[in-house]
Amino acid sequence: MDHVSAMPAKLPLHLYRETTRHGRAVYYVRVGHGPRTRIAEDYDTDAFWDAYRAALTGKQPPKQQGPETGSLAWLIGKYVESAEWSELSAATRKQRHTVYRIIEGTAGTRPARGIQKNDILASRDHRRDKPHAANNYVKAMRGLFGWAMDRNYVPADPTKGVKLLAGKNDDAGFHAWTEDECARFEAKYPVGTRPRLAFDVLLYTGLCRGDAVRLGQPHVRNGEFTIRTEKTGAVVIAPILPQLAASIAATQTGELTFICTERGKPFTKESFGTWFGKICRAARCPGSAHGLRKAGARRAAEEGATEAQLNALFGWADGSRESATYTKTANRAKLAREARKSAIAEAEKRTSDPALSARKSRTSKKLRIIS
Repeated sequence: MDHVSAMPAKLPLHLYRETTRHGRAVYYVRVGHGPRTRIAEDYDTDAFWDAYRAALTGKQPPKQQGPETGSLAWLIGKYVESAEWSELSAATRKQRHTVYRIIEGTAGTRPARGIQKNDILASRDHRRDKPHAANNYVKAMRGLFGWAMDRNYVPADPTKGVKLLAGKNDDAGFHAWTEDECARFEAKYPVGTRPRLAFDVLLYTGLCRGDAVRLGQPHVRNGEFTIRTEKTGAVVIAPILPQLAASIAATQTGELTFICTERGKPFTKESFGTWFGKICRAARCPGSAHGLRKAGARRAAEEGATEAQLNALFGWADGSRESATYTKTANRAKLAREARKSAIAEAEKRTSDPALSARKSRTSKKLRIIS
């Protein structure tokens, strides 16, 4: 947008400036009593002066050409204008936009139909020092070519069979808060404080950070909350547990959201992450909201929740790897505890059995004689 201060003391020949009723500067070219030619480009840019020179000669300025039809950049442009793209969460679109801008600059002119699996593998491996960035690239290309296949823009999906890289701590992922860490946070921030309410919302709803900051009284009815998750679009319906209900009742909440700033305004996902990390460090606890969500999932699994129930509570897809992980871990822990109890009971039984004790005594005497 042009500013008055940017206007030179004297405009070039046949160039005129006017100010609209909205206070915006517009420029046009008029030679003598001829027609006025409006210049749409921003003032003092290369495109502006190209249009000015073209208007002086009566020619149309050269149009900026878009990507060639069928190129990778052209395909990306089509994808980001599609209904499927608009259905993605804002976070996913932002992440993929970053990947696509890089691709447009490095390989945008390549024919989309000519992209092969080896190209995807090479690009993934080029990012192998940053596994998460490499995986974001693969996911972005899967979305692009999966959509392109449905539209018959490409004959095959080059991402098919391309695996994600294993990153550092991928087996464990985010650190799940331990019971000691939860107790430490609760001791630092009692019920009725804003930090404790944020903690309780995350722990007792199982919502991701982006959904937790949106949850509020408008989502609650008959003791249950209903919310559509921003990442997957899944609808989560779950009870407001007594611990959370007590925390909400004791805390000053926002008008639309339970978690709010000091001024009662909703947090953005990013600003909440910064604030929550700060209060967690003050309590000597992990600063990960996702780790607290994992603690909630662990508790639910240990209390007997099935995979289907975990999927419903946490908004995971049916057959998800996450729910299976928690139930298997809980089952192993249960089996281990039962095995230990059985071993202890067997040992106590042996000790209290007179016949067994006598046999043990005779065996000890024989060992002394032999030695």
